Amino acid sequence: MVKRSQLFCALAFLLLFVPFATGEAHKKIEVRVQSDLPRFTYPMTGRASDLLQADFATFNAFAAKVRTDLDAIFRDYEIEDKATLRSLLGAKLDLQHLAREDAAALETVKRLRALEEKPSSRLTTGLNTQAVLETEIRTKSTNGPVFEQDFARRYREAVDSLPWDVVQDWAKSARGGVQLSSKAIIVGSVKTDIDPAVEKSGVVDNQEASALIHARAQLQFDLPLKNIRVDVLSRYIDAHNVTKPDIWAAREVTLNAQEKLTPVLVGIWDSGVDVSIFGDQVFTDPHPTASGTHGLAYADDGSPSPSWLYPLTPAQQQRYPEVRAQLKGFADLNNAIDSPEAGALRLKFSTLTSDQINELFNLYKVLDPYVHGTHVAGIAIRGNPAARLVVARFDDQLPDLTFQPTTEWAHKMASDFEQMSDYFRTRNVRVVNMSWGDTPSEFEAWLSKTGAGADPAERERRALELFQIWHDAVETAIKDAPNTLFICAAGNSDSNAGFLKDVPASLHLPNLIAVGAVNQAGDETSFTSYGDTVVVDADGYNVESYVPGGTKLQLSGTSMASPNVTNLAAKLFALQPSLTPAQVIDVIKSGATTSADGRRHLIDEKRSIALLPEGTEGK
Repeated sequence: MVKRSQLFCALAFLLLFVPFATGEAHKKIEVRVQSDLPRFTYPMTGRASDLLQADFATFNAFAAKVRTDLDAIFRDYEIEDKATLRSLLGAKLDLQHLAREDAAALETVKRLRALEEKPSSRLTTGLNTQAVLETEIRTKSTNGPVFEQDFARRYREAVDSLPWDVVQDWAKSARGGVQLSSKAIIVGSVKTDIDPAVEKSGVVDNQEASALIHARAQLQFDLPLKNIRVDVLSRYIDAHNVTKPDIWAAREVTLNAQEKLTPVLVGIWDSGVDVSIFGDQVFTDPHPTASGTHGLAYADDGSPSPSWLYPLTPAQQQRYPEVRAQLKGFADLNNAIDSPEAGALRLKFSTLTSDQINELFNLYKVLDPYVHGTHVAGIAIRGNPAARLVVARFDDQLPDLTFQPTTEWAHKMASDFEQMSDYFRTRNVRVVNMSWGDTPSEFEAWLSKTGAGADPAERERRALELFQIWHDAVETAIKDAPNTLFICAAGNSDSNAGFLKDVPASLHLPNLIAVGAVNQAGDETSFTSYGDTVVVDADGYNVESYVPGGTKLQLSGTSMASPNVTNLAAKLFALQPSLTPAQVIDVIKSGATTSADGRRHLIDEKRSIALLPEGTEGK
């Protein structure tokens, strides 16, 4: 799916060796990719949101079934992927806590933290849960004044000991999230994300079951301590609030029209672009397609569309200004900025019912792709008067599409991608940004939400069949335009793109690179995915760009990092059009600076452009 900004957003676990009773070594099943993991389903006669709020006996009966299957995964499968281990251990932690196995849960927190690879996550993962568990053990209670006082002390000591320069992004975003938290939001999220699958298929799968159990743990353990956590985090932020320096302005190059620049076509293969706000930087094709003069656009069913921007209903269009203000509120909360928009957002969310939250979250699912492509486009052409935008629109929010996918639909989309590839090749589009990606699990979620999830084996079979068509279509489209450089987002799930089989980020092709996200100081973001195809990193945190209508907003995600690299590639092509995609990749990688730990390779426009032959450097 489109790599959603962190404002709109998922769950991010170790396995125990269990011998046979006979004492012989139990040969585990090796898990090489995510689709190797087993599938389970849990029948439901009512709504998941009702089970979430059910009595202890009813919910615990469900949790016990999930735990049995989770234990089987621990026993029978050999998993090396750390993100998967973190996810599984996260589910185990919630189940242990709900069962009041506090000492065991504390050990699980330690294991989780040991699996973290990013500096901030190594320090902050499970911090709140650890303080709750230690307080429960110390006070032999789960509520009351003594419990709250002990928790406040433990949580404050844990937070105050953290180094600000490492965890400041976590502290700010954590406080913003806690400030908005409420029972209505937790229940409303389940109504949005899980109830549709239950309504259509009558079951929840492994991931949905884990999300439901996590929501229960939030209601039971996190929400009652909301005010204490906000107070502790606020005091910590107020005492240390020095913003990290921004490294990107010193690295950026702005070209000007007086230089000898060659016009360069920049493709935005995304959810659509508001072409009205980019003026003469939009490509006008003398040979229009069925969509018009700016590229190609396809509707959800794969048919040609005349709309360059993701289409809204009149009612959705009317709500857009309201949601746009909320986007700014989210960004400000995420940055500990007490703006009018942040205050209005807190007030609004404090008054909404779970049904109203559900309605709002479903609106976000539509307005996210409406905003996404335009924001990406603005980043891609910033500071480059030679850039001309080419639109390649389709809807990648696969699990949110309301119809059930078929192989006929998949082949139709494959044909659309082939036409896009042909368009890029015949119009000499030099660089294409792809801030999206899809995995087999997304096709499974889509099938589940549209009524085909009851039989896990059949759902997996159909999902893999559909995914393979999709995978081959994307791969072929990139291969068939060899003179075009494709740049994609690594993903926002803090996972290995190759293990997930995320397409396009997992593909190994000579004219494709994947991009990870760092913040303004060049530090790894908590959400960025990684893998052997992710060869450079760029600013993907609070990146400002246009949204439909011409307003500028800050959004975060690898979706924003990828077009920053596209921006650099387009400038290189404008300065030296004879470059091949392979040469541009080499110049981008050679100009990047590597972090001390070797994990990050930060793009540097000035260094890369300086590597071009003399006389082509921009100012």
